[in-house]
Amino acid sequence: MLAASRDGLEGLTIGTLAEQMRMSKSGVFAHFGSREELQLAVLKEYVNRFVAEVLRPAVRKPRGLPRLKAILQRWVAFLAREMTRGCIMIAGAFEYDDVPGPLRDEMVKIITGWKGEVTKAIRYSAAEGHLRPGVDAHQLVFEIYGLMLAMHQDARLLRSADSAKRARAGLRRLIDAARAIE
Repeated sequence: MLAASRDGLEGLTIGTLAEQMRMSKSGVFAHFGSREELQLAVLKEYVNRFVAEVLRPAVRKPRGLPRLKAILQRWVAFLAREMTRGCIMIAGAFEYDDVPGPLRDEMVKIITGWKGEVTKAIRYSAAEGHLRPGVDAHQLVFEIYGLMLAMHQDARLLRSADSAKRARAGLRRLIDAARAIE
């Protein structure tokens, strides 16, 4: 997964993995069958790790704002740890945005599913009275996602050391603006 984080899924090859695992190319090929299957397996494993580190612990929090905040805090922490290597999901979204095929389809499914989870947490927050009634969950997810993309770009491309801090501040402002009047 390190090679895919560093070089993108397109940089991941049977040969690279065979070298890292100290296996023969034919042994790796026998396990995965194709480079595309290897890339899909790496992507799915990355997503499993993301879900285990971000979503599962957050859904143990009470519905509403505690859960939404936990999702956002854990997401920022996850991305902050990934910044030295790169986030496969964010990089993959750019790699495959215009490339039809199974990798793009999987990437769309993953991102759509994740945005759906964040949307659900926002709606629960509104239903619990923590966010104002009628808050536009899709707009809020769009803005949250934008902050995460900005955090990634600032950290990776611009080498900004404070990108996670800035993302957290932006998320606080978004949530505060959507809060119900107490």
